[in-house]
Amino acid sequence: MIGSEAKPAHSEFVKDVSEADFMAEVVDKSMTVPVIVDFWAPWCGPCRQLGPALEAAVDAVKGKVVMAKINVDENQRLAQALAQQGLPLQSIPTVVAFFEGRPVDMFQGALPASELKKFVDKLTGLAGDGGLADAVAAAEEMLAEGAAVDAAETFAAILGEDPENAEAYGGLIRAHIALNDLDQAESFLAGVPAKIATSAPVEAARAQLALAKQAAKAGPLDELKAQIDADPANPQARFDYAQALHAAGQVEEAVEQLLELFRRDREWNEGAAKAQLFTIFDALKPNDPIAAKGRRRLSSMIFA
Repeated sequence: MIGSEAKPAHSEFVKDVSEADFMAEVVDKSMTVPVIVDFWAPWCGPCRQLGPALEAAVDAVKGKVVMAKINVDENQRLAQALAQQGLPLQSIPTVVAFFEGRPVDMFQGALPASELKKFVDKLTGLAGDGGLADAVAAAEEMLAEGAAVDAAETFAAILGEDPENAEAYGGLIRAHIALNDLDQAESFLAGVPAKIATSAPVEAARAQLALAKQAAKAGPLDELKAQIDADPANPQARFDYAQALHAAGQVEEAVEQLLELFRRDREWNEGAAKAQLFTIFDALKPNDPIAAKGRRRLSSMIFA
């Protein structure tokens, strides 16, 4: 029987992953290297055809990209939770590439070896930027030190050399957010090339812009806190309080309130608590401890 066959041995760049180590082997690992996730099942003929060919393509780049194989039959809760978060896992094989904690590319069905090579080769370029890393790092340092004007000029210069540099586009948008020039930030966001529109740096900037707009409309903390104390079951009051906390720079406290709202009623306002949590997580740096802790707690609630 197919289900009783021994699992094939993998190279050092390919690993069988389950619900227990998904966060560590996919989300956390993708902060430093692109991770290709192959959702498959033993009974699926195209899966058995695709798997070895995809593994060979990954092995060929010798660690620039790694691969996680997830047997959906053995990890049904994980597959269902990921599907709820937007991954199209209704059919297999489905292959999703993660980088910096987010899906960045995908395909479904078996592909010829030449197409698999193109898919993997494209991912190898994510961890590098064609020699502009020092300039991006310098601009980020300027932004962190409060020199937002200088940072914006440096990011713009980088884009002059590489118009599809996602890190520079994200940084340019964030620099204008720091200058409280939200209209200009919105304009730059609208001009992002389609090729990088869903990249992690641009999505982070998009999330920060959304939060900045919310901050401009946030209510007074004391009044919102009083509403929560008077009626802890009021979801709108708790949501508004979380927005006000974030606007006041109390990010961890905002996450706590949204997690509590999700725990009480995950479907309220079409899943607004989860959506707001993802916006906050996306706006934070990939290795931010608040984001890492919040994602794990949200995942545990989803899987529960």
